[in-house]
Amino acid sequence: MPQGAVTVAPGLSSFLKSLKTTPVEPSVEHFISLLKRRQIRNSRPCAIAATALLLRVVGEFKGRDSAKLVERIRQVGKRLTSAQPREVVVGNIVRRVLGLVREVVEENVDVGTEATSDVGHNSQLQHDSLTRPMLASTISTFSPLKHASAEPTDSSLHQSEAMSDSGELSKRPPFLASHTSYAPASSAPLVNSLFGLFSHPDTPSTSSTPTGHQSPNGKGALTAVNLERLADFSKSNFDLKAEVMDGIRELQDELEQSDDLIAANALDHIHSNEIILTHTASRSVQKFLQAAARKRKFTVVHAETYPHDHTATHGILLTGKKRDEYGDDVDDMWKPLTAAGIQVVLIPDSHVFAIMSRVNKVILATHTVLANGGLVAAAGAHMIAKAAKVHQTPVVVVSGVYKLSPVYPFDIEELIEYGDAGSVVPYEDGDFVDKVDVENPLYDYVPADLVDLYITNLGGHAPSYLYRIVADHYRSEDINL
Repeated sequence: MPQGAVTVAPGLSSFLKSLKTTPVEPSVEHFISLLKRRQIRNSRPCAIAATALLLRVVGEFKGRDSAKLVERIRQVGKRLTSAQPREVVVGNIVRRVLGLVREVVEENVDVGTEATSDVGHNSQLQHDSLTRPMLASTISTFSPLKHASAEPTDSSLHQSEAMSDSGELSKRPPFLASHTSYAPASSAPLVNSLFGLFSHPDTPSTSSTPTGHQSPNGKGALTAVNLERLADFSKSNFDLKAEVMDGIRELQDELEQSDDLIAANALDHIHSNEIILTHTASRSVQKFLQAAARKRKFTVVHAETYPHDHTATHGILLTGKKRDEYGDDVDDMWKPLTAAGIQVVLIPDSHVFAIMSRVNKVILATHTVLANGGLVAAAGAHMIAKAAKVHQTPVVVVSGVYKLSPVYPFDIEELIEYGDAGSVVPYEDGDFVDKVDVENPLYDYVPADLVDLYITNLGGHAPSYLYRIVADHYRSEDINL
C-alpha cells in the first residue's frame, strides 16, 4: 500500500462515493452485501443509501415505458428487502419511489385527457348543454354508490316529480359533485358539503362538465386500469425520468430536513423545570432537546442502553460525537446538551422504574413505526414505556415520516433482531454459559397503547391517526413488493 494512503472502512460514506463511478448493477450488489454484513444499519443510513441507489437506477433506465420502470424499481426493491428484511425503512423508500412514478404518470395523463375532453365539450356546448354527462363506470366496489349512475326505470314517483307543465319529462340538472359522495343514489344532486345545497342553481348549468365532476376519460375512469394508463403514458412526449428524479431529490431533501422539522416542535412539548427521560443515542432526540434548550431549562435523564448502544450513548453525551461499538465516528459533530446549560444524568437501565415517579415526560427514538401505531425501538424501550404507563407519565416518540411503514406486525418475533450473547455474559464464564440460554435482543416492540404522541416532520399525531399518513404516502398496489 502506498505511504499516506487512507483505508476507508465499508459503510455509508464509502458506498455513496462509489455510486458516482460504479454502474447500477454492481452498486445494487454492493448495497446488498453491506446490508447483509450490517455495515450499513439503522434507519437513517439505510434510507439515505436506498434513496441514492434508486436515483441511479432511474437515471440509467433506458426507454420511455413507465410500466417497465415500475417493474425495474420493484425488482430492485425485492432484492434489497430480502437482503435485510428487518431494515424496514429500505422497503419504505422503494414504495415511496414507486408511488412517485405512479403519481407522475397519473398527473400527466390527466392533463392530456382533460385537454382533449375540453375540446370535445366546447364543440357540443351549443346544443348539448342540458344533457346529463355519463358517469365513470369504474366506481369503487367499496362505495355504496356502485352502479348508482343509472337512471331510475320503474319509479313512478321520480317520473311524476320530473314531469313539466307541458306534460314532457324535463332534463335533470347535472351533478354538482363527484360520484364518491355517500348520498343516496335516488336523492337530489350529489354535493360535497351542506354549503353546496344552497349553491345549487335554479336553472340547469351551461357547462357540459359539471363542477367537481371528472370526465369519463379522467382519473376516476383510469384508476382500475393502471397498466393501460402506464402504456398510454409511454406514447407521450413527457420526460418521465426527469420528473421522477426530481421527486427522488425532494425525498433526499426530506431526509436531510426531517430532524430540523421535528425539532421545530420542541418548545410546544418541553417546558421549564421538567425532568425528561430519554433513551439511546438518537440524532432526532438530541436535536429535539437542543432546540428546546435554547429557551428552556430542564433536566435530562439518559438511560445508557447497555450493552449494544452504550458506547454511542456515552460519546454523544460527553463530546457530542456519536461513535459506534468500534470507536468510529458515525455522525456529525454537534454540541452536547451540557454545553447548552442542560443538566444531564446518565443512569443504567435497571434504575428506570425507580426514577420514573419523578419524570415528567419520556421521549423515545424509534427504529421503525408500524401502521398500527406500534414501533420497533432499541432494546429497553418497551420496559421504559410500561414503567411510564404505570406512573401515568406521557410517552412521546420522535420519528421522521420515512420510518413510518405500511407493514402490520403480524409476527412480532420477525421484527426483533438479536445480537451477540457474549456482550451480556462473557464467554470466559464457560461453566455459567453452559447452564443458561442467553439472549441479547437489539430491538423491542412497543405497542400503540403505550404511546401517547408521535412527533414527525409533519407535526404531532396520535397513534390512531398514523393509518391516515400511511394512506397519504403509500399506494395500496405497492405495499406488497
